[in-house]
Amino acid sequence: MITNTELEQKGNAFPSNVISFRKDVDTLYFTTENDVALQITILRDGLLRFRYSTTGMFAKDFSYAITKYASIGYNQLDIEEKEDCYTITTSKIICEVSRKGLLIKIYDKADGSLINQDELGFHWEESYEFGGDIVKMSKVSHDGESYFGLGDKPGHLNLKGKRFENWVTDSYAYGKDTDPIYKTIPFYTGLHNKKAYGIFFDNTFRSYFDFAQERRFVTSFWAQGGEMNYYFIYGPKMTDVVEYYTDLTGKPDLPPLWALGFHQCKWSYYPESKVKAITSKFRELQIPCDAIYLDIDYMEGFRCFTWNKEYFPDPKRMVKELEEDGFKTVAIIDPGIKIDKKYWVYKEGLENDYFCKRADGPYIKGKVWPGECYFPDFTNPKVREWWSGLFKELIEEIGVKGIWNDMNEPAVMEVPNKTFPHDVRHDYDGNPCSHRKAHNIYGMQMARATYHGVKKFSHPKRPFVITRAAYSGTQRYTSTWTGDNIANWEHLWIANVQVQRLAMSGFSFAGSDIGGFAEQPHGELYARWIQLATFHPFFRVHSSGDHGDQEPWTFDEDITDIVRKFIELRYQLLPYLYTAFWDYTERGVPLIKSLVMFDQEDVNTHYRIDEFIFGDSILACPVQEPNAKGRRMYIPRGEWYNYWTDEVVKGGKETWVDADIDSMPVFIKEGAIIPKYPVQQYVGERKIEEITLDIYYKKGKEDSQFFEDAQDGYDYTKGRFCLRSFKLTGRKNQLVIQQHKEGSYESDCKIFKLQIHGLPFEVKNIQLDNETKSLEQLHSNGCLTLMIDENFSILDLNGENEE
Repeated sequence: MITNTELEQKGNAFPSNVISFRKDVDTLYFTTENDVALQITILRDGLLRFRYSTTGMFAKDFSYAITKYASIGYNQLDIEEKEDCYTITTSKIICEVSRKGLLIKIYDKADGSLINQDELGFHWEESYEFGGDIVKMSKVSHDGESYFGLGDKPGHLNLKGKRFENWVTDSYAYGKDTDPIYKTIPFYTGLHNKKAYGIFFDNTFRSYFDFAQERRFVTSFWAQGGEMNYYFIYGPKMTDVVEYYTDLTGKPDLPPLWALGFHQCKWSYYPESKVKAITSKFRELQIPCDAIYLDIDYMEGFRCFTWNKEYFPDPKRMVKELEEDGFKTVAIIDPGIKIDKKYWVYKEGLENDYFCKRADGPYIKGKVWPGECYFPDFTNPKVREWWSGLFKELIEEIGVKGIWNDMNEPAVMEVPNKTFPHDVRHDYDGNPCSHRKAHNIYGMQMARATYHGVKKFSHPKRPFVITRAAYSGTQRYTSTWTGDNIANWEHLWIANVQVQRLAMSGFSFAGSDIGGFAEQPHGELYARWIQLATFHPFFRVHSSGDHGDQEPWTFDEDITDIVRKFIELRYQLLPYLYTAFWDYTERGVPLIKSLVMFDQEDVNTHYRIDEFIFGDSILACPVQEPNAKGRRMYIPRGEWYNYWTDEVVKGGKETWVDADIDSMPVFIKEGAIIPKYPVQQYVGERKIEEITLDIYYKKGKEDSQFFEDAQDGYDYTKGRFCLRSFKLTGRKNQLVIQQHKEGSYESDCKIFKLQIHGLPFEVKNIQLDNETKSLEQLHSNGCLTLMIDENFSILDLNGENEE
């Protein structure tokens, strides 16, 4: 192990002894003999912020990641000065700050167990090339400790034993373990002794994380500039950690329901006749689809906010006709603005000095799709306001429903590092800096400006935005996808890992390019990818024009039927997914949960990758190799119903599951109540007056929810929603379902079709709202079906056990 002396010889410096301490409400200040300052802010009982300075002074406090709506407040705060340390006690944790070197230890207050401790703690090295410090933190990695998070890293879900770099990078055709790629989310969750905590290192410079790779019992993170500024988040549940982190960095608004439907995209669909041919084919084949995308070829010479009138002579008419057929149009917008004196966007940007500059004054110039371009400085609030205004024609006048931000790492072609030079200057909201600091948030700030523009001109409807590049907090503004992947089986595995990892990093509204962007899938791979993506929040096929077609009918009729079957399943599950999304917007609950998040106390889940929980109650596991008739998978503890057969499986073990090409392993947690719509060709096609509730019997109790609103607009923020809370109680000879409703929204639904799975007794007596009823009972495939009024309060089914 490297000693402090060895590190000091390598240029590292460390805090010395504490010479002063003071408290100011919720913030504690420590100063050492060599002018190192530590600021600890208690934000919540289990959430502390640690901020270090090597000069005794702190720069202006500013972060793009932290939302002003973050929850703050604690129940207890006691400070005790001891001979060797200072002790900070809240209702959840005890934090010790050593008088020697400012070393930190954090304990669970409930049982005194050690959660997290510094190894060398904070140290730094002067950056002679750029000035400032390279700031570093090392912590003890406990025996058996696991690590999860860091956004879209395309490797094993468990980060233990790996090292990573955070530098947003255009990564065409990346592979397994390629690092870095498109996003920088410097947040991870640690788990040991069945307790979870989180670390969010809010530093936008190029940063690194080492999870016990270089030194077996040390985890460290460092950045090439800026402050050592991190947040410690205590669970002890992983879901709590992610919820607190998401609350800290921001929860999104509800998307319009159509955004959760199926989307079809290609580079590129043009001219108009091609777009119409694609959308007509969807309707002809009765394959549900809600959105069609226009890539860069819809523009005039790839100039953003323009239309190629040869390909699209009347875009407003076309968009209107597409909408009449149920298709929402989504258009791409990139950051590069073509240098062209006749181009109105370029002229406005130039006249107002809105483009990024080099250190010595000239504008940064780079080649992208239009040729030589200038790039707006999205870190300048005036530029963001200007940019948001540019969407008026696209959104308000033409009727485009969503915007897709690409190339916003920012990507620059034909340069060695594929992005801006380090010396490019940025406003950084009044905190001027170089691109070294702004690079990782450039795409985030473009997405932010785009979001505000689309929101402004979509009103009273909700905006829909997608981004490729992101930093922590970008989930406030936009959905995302995992970038330019490849049509092969390895990338099917990668897509599964990335979407799970993004969800546990606070960014749930994510998906992959189904089928692969680069190269060409065969029918089997395409079908298996559709099956996986049915259970991803963002559900879009996207492919490169350099390769073949990837529409659902591209392959043989059998594949088309399989694809239709799963897209229809997605549309049936929309109310279930929408409810989960509402929970995400309210509490930060991830839409997808890796098995380790679902049951962290079962050590068998810590290295499971393929299986995941969709929402709260659906277990999904893709088939990820060719010619498979099924697969082995781990069923988490509890009892689960096979979705296709209703067979009940006891979990806590690995088992074989049959899944030929037309199927995929899907299980439902016992006690779950799953709301389902009838199949529609697009959201809003029909007025839904009957909703199915799939009820899965459990001996015991289980709670479920079902959220409804107008599916778009903001009335839900004013109480015009309907939140149904169901309480299921199952006994040997009885099943009771209670419903409680909140909100003022009047649902179109008048009838619930109850499909009760696994009922272990024959129903002899039915009481509905405490009155005996004679309801028609239908039995099909071992399932009991009842039709009841949607306003019921309590349904009591009684019978005698057939045994």
